[in-house]
Amino acid sequence: MSNRRTFTPQQKSQIVLDLLKENKTIAEIAAEYEIHPNQLLRWKSEAMEKMHLLFNKDSDEVDKIKKKHDAEVEDLTKQIGQLTIEVNWLKKKSGLK
Repeated sequence: MSNRRTFTPQQKSQIVLDLLKENKTIAEIAAEYEIHPNQLLRWKSEAMEKMHLLFNKDSDEVDKIKKKHDAEVEDLTKQIGQLTIEVNWLKKKSGLK
């Protein structure tokens, strides 16, 4: 059995924001969230290393995934419409409707 707690990316980002605000000491934040200070420092350094990716428009993966998802939804909606027409036509021709 694992006693490790897991944190969502949203929770980690909120904790790192608390660290960056510097309103509290690392020890206070560690005690508040019950996390070892070394872990907090690792999260903070990782956030600082990757912060430039937030502003990089060339590799914006979220937009690519969203566009792909929207295209798939549109395609599936078209398929549903076509199948509905075909089912209604078949019902009409078979005399079930």
